[in-house]
Amino acid sequence: MGQAAAVEGRAEEIAARVEDFVRNVVAPYEQDPRCTAHGPTEELVAELRGKARAAGVMTPHILGDGSHLTQLETALVLRMTGLSPLGPVACNTGAPDEGNMYLLGKIGSSEIRERFLKQLVSGDARSAFFMTEPASEGGAGSDPSMMKTTCRKDGNHWVISGRKTFITGAEGAKVGIVMAKGDDGACMFLVDLPHPAIRIERVLDTIDNSMPGGHATVVIDELRVPADQMLGESGEGFKYAQIRLSPARLSHCMRWLGACIRANEIATDYANRRQAFGKALIDHEGVGFMLAENLIDLKQAELMIDWCARVLDTGSLGTAESSMAKVAVSEALMRIADRCVQVMGGMGVSGDTIVEKIFREIRAFRIYDGPTEVHKWSLAKKIKRDWAGKSH
Repeated sequence: MGQAAAVEGRAEEIAARVEDFVRNVVAPYEQDPRCTAHGPTEELVAELRGKARAAGVMTPHILGDGSHLTQLETALVLRMTGLSPLGPVACNTGAPDEGNMYLLGKIGSSEIRERFLKQLVSGDARSAFFMTEPASEGGAGSDPSMMKTTCRKDGNHWVISGRKTFITGAEGAKVGIVMAKGDDGACMFLVDLPHPAIRIERVLDTIDNSMPGGHATVVIDELRVPADQMLGESGEGFKYAQIRLSPARLSHCMRWLGACIRANEIATDYANRRQAFGKALIDHEGVGFMLAENLIDLKQAELMIDWCARVLDTGSLGTAESSMAKVAVSEALMRIADRCVQVMGGMGVSGDTIVEKIFREIRAFRIYDGPTEVHKWSLAKKIKRDWAGKSH
């Protein structure tokens, strides 16, 4: 067996175990009352992760020796975790932890990896990435250069102050990555949570609710961080953000592709069983065509993800490619989720199946990690630069 075939077989074996676990162990928890408006409770997270450990599928994209699956392999595995909104929670492949683990593995010192990364990989802790700021205060959102949170050196510490919002998982997180702007540019810091200088004002009510801890607005008031807890070098925070964001936005595509595969399965089953106007719904052309279009969009999304994953596996930052994938996949998945709701009619808008929840999650995905319009604008700027770089 060649090396490529062995690697492919490795990923398929892991993905098969993950799929069995998510479908048969995790999915029955989808109606659990511990799935709240602000995400699954800490009790439910711990219970699911205990089952994942027992099944050998905890953090399946990171191997026992600390090495990662390739992005192409990860695409296969994370798609399987996404078959249930609780799958990434149980298997420790969800946002923001998956992206934070990737970043710490790439940039973190050996001390940071031992102190902060290890507990994330084991699933014993969750994390939060403190970047986005309130729009009402002119803070950073899709444009991180607008960052208002500041950091200043004070002896062998840095002092950080500011306000952050839409901080996923801040409630209950044990590890924080805080972005702030210093005199020489953006910086990132590792922080143990909870911390008295980081106060959660409120957890927002959002359209999605699959991520533990929800999305919080946070005040950071004179937070003192030892200098050795800076991630990487001072002033390099925006560069590190790019290292994290391209794979992280692609991981969103992977997981939510799995969710839409599941939604389409449920809608297809409903269309074949439900009778109306003398025949099964699937036999009505309007319904059959919607499900056919779902198959097309699912395959195109899969191919777009795999293409971008291969680019990232070359070592490229893949900024443009991940923007293209994020736009194409999020828009395709939105069409799929919408059709699934439409095919199922009243059942599609009820909580009796997971389809309605997936629809809400996908709607949020079109905004998370950069809305479609920002990615298109970024690509348009690249087109202009490339054109200007040629002789005209």
